[in-house]
Amino acid sequence: PICCMRLIKWLDEHLEETLMIILLIIIACVTMIQVIVRKVPWLTSLTWAEEFCRFMWIWSVFISLPYTIRMENMLRVGVLVDLLPQAMKKIIGIIVDLINMFCMGLLGFYSFEVLENIYTSHEFSPAMEWPMWIVYAVMLFGYVLATIRAFQVMILHVKRFHERELTTLEQTMQDAAKEAEMAKGGDE
Repeated sequence: PICCMRLIKWLDEHLEETLMIILLIIIACVTMIQVIVRKVPWLTSLTWAEEFCRFMWIWSVFISLPYTIRMENMLRVGVLVDLLPQAMKKIIGIIVDLINMFCMGLLGFYSFEVLENIYTSHEFSPAMEWPMWIVYAVMLFGYVLATIRAFQVMILHVKRFHERELTTLEQTMQDAAKEAEMAKGGDE
């Protein structure tokens, strides 16, 4: 039970970033191998490498969506919200969370339908001959996980309703100080 709770906590905190790191490492390695293979005369080019890397990039995009929601890095115009009173900021934040959750849930619902249509079409990728439903499955995964992350963020915002929220400038300065501290710690 304790091991399962640790695993669930770790997945909650690191799932998306771990998957994105793995995908980016794979993309870098395959691209590097492809460059090397092209430069060595007696080796034949990898016909599947470009398609494979393209699919990995697509996967990283859909996995980054729930990550940006969880980290609260979605694009927004914070300066306008900073002009409002604290309670109004919190209410608008929760409304935005609900809209995010609704939109991601709706996209997840329709991506299931898209995935089902692609599965029944028996379409394959040209170079690797992968079933295309495998390529599109990450779309469903990304939107469902983004819906869950939007729900988590909304619950956090409701729980922290009475806490003072930092302005955009204060948050930027705090983030910069954290990054500077991390950079300083890395030099030692």
